[in-house]
Amino acid sequence: MSSTSEFISHILKYASCFFKFERLILLAIKSNHYKNTIAITGSSGKTTTKEMLAAILKTRWRIIKTPGNSNLIKHTRHIAAARKPYHRALIAELGIAGYRQVKKHCRYIKPDIGIITNIGTAHIGNFGGQITAIARTKGELIDCLNPNGLLIINGDDPNSRLLPIDRFKGKVVRVGLTRRLDYYAYNIDDTGGGLIFSIDIRGKQERFFLPTVGRHNIYNALYAIAVADYLGFSADHIRKGLHRYRRPRSRLIVHVLKNDIRIIDDSYSSNPSAAKVAIDVLDSLPGDKKIAVLGSMLEMGKYSATGHAEVGQYLAAKKVDFLITYGEAARQIGKGAIASGFPAPKVTHVSSLKALRGRLIPLIEPRTTILLKASHKLNLHYLCRYLIKRYKKKKPIITTY
Repeated sequence: MSSTSEFISHILKYASCFFKFERLILLAIKSNHYKNTIAITGSSGKTTTKEMLAAILKTRWRIIKTPGNSNLIKHTRHIAAARKPYHRALIAELGIAGYRQVKKHCRYIKPDIGIITNIGTAHIGNFGGQITAIARTKGELIDCLNPNGLLIINGDDPNSRLLPIDRFKGKVVRVGLTRRLDYYAYNIDDTGGGLIFSIDIRGKQERFFLPTVGRHNIYNALYAIAVADYLGFSADHIRKGLHRYRRPRSRLIVHVLKNDIRIIDDSYSSNPSAAKVAIDVLDSLPGDKKIAVLGSMLEMGKYSATGHAEVGQYLAAKKVDFLITYGEAARQIGKGAIASGFPAPKVTHVSSLKALRGRLIPLIEPRTTILLKASHKLNLHYLCRYLIKRYKKKKPIITTY
């Protein structure tokens, strides 16, 4: 009985300390109204946008940001508590996997700049399969922003029209590839090692280099450029920052190995939009044989079968020689591909990493390009490490895409 009482006493003491710490953090935030607090949310592109923006701001300022892929509420609380007066800006990536989570993030930060990258189907299973519910939840950021602040959205994304921007009284900036927008990219050239594009800033044409490929990354760069311009950074500083940008691990990283074998590691996460982008990269890269290894996309709910089938349908129109699907939900990718004309004998489904490796290795020859894409819990990053070790050069080439 005594031990039970002591245990309960320890629990209560711990809870009391936690809530006191929580109150101290909130008091510190309320007493320090720091400027240049930037919050980024959206269905995809959050981490890339954050890292591009951080690379630009670091050319002049000392900043603090959520590290890597850390985008939970606890991470926002941590950087809010860690911010010092010498940090000229704070960049927080807000991960949203359920209702009202933006408002929980904003208990710890008071953003005056907000970016909503896009509204897509990531985590749609947590929102009743409704894209409108995702837009409503991401749109909570609008209510958290300083009413005199800045909101940046994707002007080309039809689902972003569902955002309640009419509630925002500050400045709204739209970016994209359409000339009617506030910041739009044009004269886009793919150099093989990156993208070169033009933007009009303050009435002057500026040319930028981005050390990555895939047109979707231009949107991420545009969000960063719009914020940097708003904060008074010159085009030269923006150029310098973008040139320094490096893509986070397992996000469209291409490893060039011996015998010109290429591994596209995009194994960190997946959703239908991101899978299609990865397939485009596979389609665009050189290779005599191209293999797509596509695993299940999680948290899709009722939309799962449809979303997976759409990816297969999309792949069928691309230059892909073999498709290997992994994970129960991914069966629908193969079915969608076959229904759209992809040769059935070139589609294989496996249920384990061991079986996947056994099917993939015999297919690999010189000048083979392989895409690894799935939700993180499918653990395709382990397969990537194995392939790199098996086919590595003495000095492997790693390219960010």
